[in-house]
Amino acid sequence: MPTRELILREARSCFANQGYEGTSLNDIAAGVGIRRPSLMHYFPSKEAIYQQILQDALDDWGKRISEIGSSPDGWTVVEAVLEASFDFFRHNPEIVRIVRREALTDKGHLGFDLGIALRPYFIRSVAFFEREMEAGRFRRHDAENLVVTGYGALLTYFSDHFMLVGLLGRDPLAEEQLDARLRHFRDFVRSALEPIESITGAAPDAAAGGSSS
Repeated sequence: MPTRELILREARSCFANQGYEGTSLNDIAAGVGIRRPSLMHYFPSKEAIYQQILQDALDDWGKRISEIGSSPDGWTVVEAVLEASFDFFRHNPEIVRIVRREALTDKGHLGFDLGIALRPYFIRSVAFFEREMEAGRFRRHDAENLVVTGYGALLTYFSDHFMLVGLLGRDPLAEEQLDARLRHFRDFVRSALEPIESITGAAPDAAAGGSSS
């Protein structure tokens, strides 16, 4: 692996486990097996390494989401996004912990708000759900809260790994546990989105106990 990639990989581990403030350039260099001046040949500062790591993660995330095509079936799109998101977190547990730490600060180490960087994806998601709900294909919810709830449920499972080990008595990131979690999460979201009439066989007003005369 090229030295630059080794530096980024080691830095990801350090930032995830020790935080930004708790990580030094010497820590990263030692983990790679090089001296600090050699490391600075590739990156001029710790902040530059940190920024590159999160920028790479955002680019990877954006690429995965952008590759999902449109479909007349809204659930097909939701399922594809859930699986792409789950796969991203599954293969980037260190990024999850870094993002979690970043979300707890009022000013990130990148010089910009992580929430602002993710806002375009949030706006697109909210607009998508509002269109699907307006068309009657999804059950009516507050679209913004729906997206925030999904984000929290997905991210927390990965970021709270060590707590979940004690809670569940097993490794929640083992392959079979991850497969089971994805199935559960996918089914849970689908049941929340499925229109009431498709469950009860009645029109929405009848299912809610309403009548007209």
